[in-house]
Amino acid sequence: MGHDAPTRAVVLGGSIAGLFAAKALADAYDEVHIVDRDKIVGLREPRKTCPQTYQANGLLTRGVQIVEELFPGFTQELLDDGVPTGDVSGEVRWYFQGYRLKQQHGDLFSFGIVRPLLEYYVRERVQQLPNVVFIEEHDILGLTATADNSRITGARVQARGESTEKVIEADLVVDATGRGSRTPLWLEQLGYAKPEEERKKIDLAYVTQHFKLRPGVNALQGDHAINPVGHAGLPRGAVFFRVDGGRLEVTTYGILGDHPPTDQAGLYEWLKSLPARDVYEVLRWADPVDEPVKFRFPTTLRRNYHKLARFPEGLLVTGDAVTCFNPVYAQGMTIAAVGALTMRQHLHSGASPDPIDYFHDLARNGVDAAWEMTNIMDLSYPKVPGNRTVKVRLLNRFFKMVQIAATRDSKVTVAYMKAATMVAGPEALMRPGMLLRILWNSLRGPSEESRQPFTWQAPADIEPVIADTELPRAA
Repeated sequence: MGHDAPTRAVVLGGSIAGLFAAKALADAYDEVHIVDRDKIVGLREPRKTCPQTYQANGLLTRGVQIVEELFPGFTQELLDDGVPTGDVSGEVRWYFQGYRLKQQHGDLFSFGIVRPLLEYYVRERVQQLPNVVFIEEHDILGLTATADNSRITGARVQARGESTEKVIEADLVVDATGRGSRTPLWLEQLGYAKPEEERKKIDLAYVTQHFKLRPGVNALQGDHAINPVGHAGLPRGAVFFRVDGGRLEVTTYGILGDHPPTDQAGLYEWLKSLPARDVYEVLRWADPVDEPVKFRFPTTLRRNYHKLARFPEGLLVTGDAVTCFNPVYAQGMTIAAVGALTMRQHLHSGASPDPIDYFHDLARNGVDAAWEMTNIMDLSYPKVPGNRTVKVRLLNRFFKMVQIAATRDSKVTVAYMKAATMVAGPEALMRPGMLLRILWNSLRGPSEESRQPFTWQAPADIEPVIADTELPRAA
């Protein structure tokens, strides 16, 4: 590109990570082009080419804070549109090791929103930016580079149904194409080393379905969500929460080949077997509004770009294309938001970002901590293959103590959830005062209250969807 030409950034991939990146780039470049293989503008439904968009996707509190920073007023916009919200430590019923944590508001805001709708809201905000252009229904073929391959100069794309390719010239190309990213292959073709990859085989699958409570049924008792978390003794769990349109979304998962079924009767039986029966008890009073849909996730994956010694200028990678976490911990979208903030810090006016510096900061700003958390949690399952170092074993024991202590002390719950939602680092749990609370309460074992099944009175005049003789009916 000539010096007089407007500066241009090209984002490959138009889902969450690509949209966040485009917002960061729009402040530094004259033009931002987002290339995607689908028709995405105005879309509010799941995309056929993105099977995961149908499943529950959580934006952790840290992610909400970054989205608000990128798009001021975003949270209010969702509230105005009636999207349900809740406090992660105060209005979510958490079960760890099968015991219920004590709840307390921790100023940890979260949305109850289905992924396609969240993507729609973010996309609408990006579309309002005058210098952003969406290039839809285009396949991404590869990159173009200078003769010595030291700098990327653009992206090769091809419109669906056409036989000729075209080049979009760019000062910066950002790969936000997700897990299937071809950057490692492209690097090799350009004479660079591929990033070393870390993987952990968890053989996870999850099933998502939406329900509507029968009128007059208040089965959630004011809670926003119910999350029975899988553990070593029972590696099955669920995330279950209120979402837009007065619906309930349940995503239930199992690891190491123990996968939830997609037939309705089988799914109910599976939900009954979870570490807590609350989700099943609520769904007895809720009608399904769609079919159960399955998604498989064989391995976690981290591409260690920050360890490379050489990398072409004019190219960055973000989101799942860098790291794919265990989706159960809902870190992906928040790390995509961290990626956009990191990118913004490296976009000094007129100067091209240094890719290696960016990758180092991305690791430091969030990927390292989130990846370690994913590994520690995954390795708490004895059959997940991996290196259980002394540190991993100690941290697993420590988190078990935290979970037991949180059944008695709601301040421990708040501190734990601050770490889980990436608002604070895990080291906040290790401050002297908090350590004392954790030690004292964990030594006493799970509270009596946390062992009791959560009960509510079912209305006598409303028929349940599933009859169950075990539940007492209200008089």
